[in-house]
Amino acid sequence: MDKGALVVQVMDDSSNGGVGAAAAGGSFSSLRAYGRALAQTPRRLARRACAATSPGEEMSRVRARSGARMARRLRWHDLVGLGLGGMVGAGVFVTTGRATRLYAGPGVVVSYAIAGLCALLSAFCYTEFAVDMPVAGGAFSYLRVTFGELAAFLTGANLIMEYVFSNAAVARSFTAYLGTAVGVDAPSKWRIAVPGLPKGFNEVDLIAVGVILLISVCICYSTKESSVVNMVLTAVHVAFILFIIVMGFWRGDTRNLTRPADPAHNPGGFFPHGAAGVFNGAAMVYLSYIGYDAVSTMAEEVERPSRDIPVGVSGSVMLVTLLYCLMAASMSMLLPYDAIDTEAPFSGAFKGSSGWGWVSNVIGAGASLGILTSLMVAMLGQARYLCVIGRSGVMPAWLAKVHPCTATPVNASAFLGVFTAALALFTELDVLLNLVSIGTLFVFYMVANAVVYRRYVAADDDDADHRRAWPTLVFLAAFSLVALCFTLLWQFAPAGRARTGLLAACGAAAVATVGAFRALVAEARRPELWGVPAMPWVPAASVFLNVFLLGSLDRPSYVRFGFFTAAAVLVYVLYSVHASYDAEEGGGAGAGAAALDGAKVQDEAADFKV
Repeated sequence: MDKGALVVQVMDDSSNGGVGAAAAGGSFSSLRAYGRALAQTPRRLARRACAATSPGEEMSRVRARSGARMARRLRWHDLVGLGLGGMVGAGVFVTTGRATRLYAGPGVVVSYAIAGLCALLSAFCYTEFAVDMPVAGGAFSYLRVTFGELAAFLTGANLIMEYVFSNAAVARSFTAYLGTAVGVDAPSKWRIAVPGLPKGFNEVDLIAVGVILLISVCICYSTKESSVVNMVLTAVHVAFILFIIVMGFWRGDTRNLTRPADPAHNPGGFFPHGAAGVFNGAAMVYLSYIGYDAVSTMAEEVERPSRDIPVGVSGSVMLVTLLYCLMAASMSMLLPYDAIDTEAPFSGAFKGSSGWGWVSNVIGAGASLGILTSLMVAMLGQARYLCVIGRSGVMPAWLAKVHPCTATPVNASAFLGVFTAALALFTELDVLLNLVSIGTLFVFYMVANAVVYRRYVAADDDDADHRRAWPTLVFLAAFSLVALCFTLLWQFAPAGRARTGLLAACGAAAVATVGAFRALVAEARRPELWGVPAMPWVPAASVFLNVFLLGSLDRPSYVRFGFFTAAAVLVYVLYSVHASYDAEEGGGAGAGAAALDGAKVQDEAADFKV
């Protein structure tokens, strides 16, 4: 794009926007200005809710709002290391015990395989976006260029929620494993009970707070150095993982795969709670795959996105899925599923073994190390999400600032570090995990829909291609409805031939819907560098699996998710839409300055595609 033309456009926009909110100092300059902005809320919602940016704008004008650039120093092996470090600790060492004990039993191995397949399909969708538009915003940026600002904001709110809640859960689990490593059996001995607070919020964990704050300082310092530290810690951590797998298969008993410790009160078999338990377990352990999403947020700091991102994202998901399944199998062989410690399942498996107590201590130390790496990667990712959300104008601009010396989003990193530490101070795991799973599934579902929409509709600024919007939207809605019908039948229909027939009919309808869409609607664009294979079958399968796993979660999860989403909508209506309007349409000289900065870096956007 010609920079001179961009400057002329900026000047025109600035002169047209000089009257109104910006001329008066913006929507938040005074109570009276805010009152006038609220009165214009319906009109601003109509203008901003579906307003979409282009990939070029995201990589130039929007990115320029951060000031200094993030340094592009990461390669594919850094991404694989970040993926390993981010996923393994958070998944196996937090959720496996609960998923096995409460839902899947030894069938948790299959739960991890299902969740891993779902994550891999979603990883393909993320990779297409990340290669084509290598910015730090991840799913937020992908949905902003596809479905517009409101969809992106709700997704961004869920992303921040899932990262903060996940990190708080993992940090509290660190206390349990650290205690095991030094011989303290109960984590409550290291926590301070607070009388009068409700259960689940009444134990203060100062160790978790300290760990989060320390990691926050590290990631503010340097991304590349944080990656090097992560690689070292991950290498040691993988050695612990191999030790756990070997010990499980050596010391384990295959009879534990089918025999509970208390057969009088708990069912037996490899799938003690049936297929429903396996899928419920898959929905819970899906928390383990948040790490690859964090890897996609590093796209702005990757040397060669077209080569490094596909290997880093998809490769790390496949490798981690294999490790998860092997570790879950070894744990299931060590103990009957109804005797597993839900807070520290692996180290707890050796507590009662004569002469093998030292193994429990070693596993506790390894798990603590893995949790540190997962926290570091996740906190790197959450800071970049919030940084790009700040760039978009829907959150305060100071969150978007990149420090010129460290080339990191210092403000976003510090803010989220303090917020996560505050949450980890009080809240227990069972309050956090299901809400995290539902947020993760919702975001992955949205990205899978977005990659289909963009491939079949969103050809930049070409009105002719927008005629494909309605057929594509109808397909996405119809396919989601079929997936929802299948899920409801699976969950609530009584067992029998009628249920089997209806499930088969729904499956056939899903296949027919995708086949008809593929035959009748042509793709509007093809990716230049890397694209999802077998379009639209792969993203459609991701949509179906995400809807199915969402249906496996319990009612309280949806109640919490509904309240959180309603709160996010309220924030958007009362604050974000007005801040965005000021930044994009009523910004006067401020908007002009930002766009002029964008002109300076417009020619750099192509460099990210190398």
